[in-house]
Amino acid sequence: MVKLNVAMNAPKLNVVSAPPSLTKSLMAGFDTISNHIWLIIFTILLDILLWFGPRLSVFGLFQRAFEQMLSYPEIKSSEMMDTMQMTQDFWLSFSESFNLLTFLRTLPVGIPSLMVSRSPIEIPFGIPVVLEINSTGAALGLVFLLSILGIIMGTLYFLFIAQAATSGVLSFRLAVSRWPWASLQIFLLTLLTFALLFLLAIPISCFLSVIMLSGLGLERFGFILLLIVGGLMLWWLLPLIFTPHGIFVKHHGIRKSIPESIRLTRATLPISGFLVLTLIVISEGLKLFWRVPPENSWFTLVGIVGHSFVVTSLIAASFVYYWEADLWINSDEQQIVV
Repeated sequence: MVKLNVAMNAPKLNVVSAPPSLTKSLMAGFDTISNHIWLIIFTILLDILLWFGPRLSVFGLFQRAFEQMLSYPEIKSSEMMDTMQMTQDFWLSFSESFNLLTFLRTLPVGIPSLMVSRSPIEIPFGIPVVLEINSTGAALGLVFLLSILGIIMGTLYFLFIAQAATSGVLSFRLAVSRWPWASLQIFLLTLLTFALLFLLAIPISCFLSVIMLSGLGLERFGFILLLIVGGLMLWWLLPLIFTPHGIFVKHHGIRKSIPESIRLTRATLPISGFLVLTLIVISEGLKLFWRVPPENSWFTLVGIVGHSFVVTSLIAASFVYYWEADLWINSDEQQIVV
């Protein structure tokens, strides 16, 4: 009699018998964006801004800084002159085509961009407008403001994708109401991510210094070192990969989303690792194809649209995977309790 009573009062479980499927998550992600195709407008608009918009240049700042450094008698008479000259050539070449607007592309959460690493010198209309930033304070202020704007717009972009991937229905009112709080959480997550990368960079820089002092040469082992460093960073940061998903899907703060991400990643290994690797391979592999047209060709627009659809679909696939993995883990835990 007691057993019958317990069975009647037992809660109805949402049982998910199998872990999430990588293939099904990818297919669901592409289906989601196909049904909400307007979501790719975020990435298209950012790429068009970086393509046709003005280039905020800091070339003059770098040039004056190196001229001042190389004017010191201590450097002129030292053996570091050749090294300093090589460093100057590298940074001046980099800053000549660098655009401060690229700080609109924030990490780990932000709007993806195909043009963020291209900085076109020539566009279909001719030569882009170059605005020289001559003040260090103005440059730092622009970096901060553009990064904040990138985080805010990237948060809204992810909020819409999370809704589309997990419920299939978009609520503008709900997304806008959660937008300020989620932006704050993503800002804190960004600070935490860069702090972790800084801590990881310390032992890596020491290791590279030992390699250089030993005379082995980075040119001989550069690729192997790159693989080792990339693997260590991926292994260290992998358990945190679903932290943004907890913020956007469950409306949890980073203090709760981080342990949940670690729990979910450990429970779904190695599938979660394959998911991250697959997303990186598809995204970065197709970038080689999207970048084939030159910046002064209108065919670049085809690459921008194609890249926008693919990366937005991959982000949606990660949300589908997170949603199904969370249901599966909670289902197992409920069955154990019952």
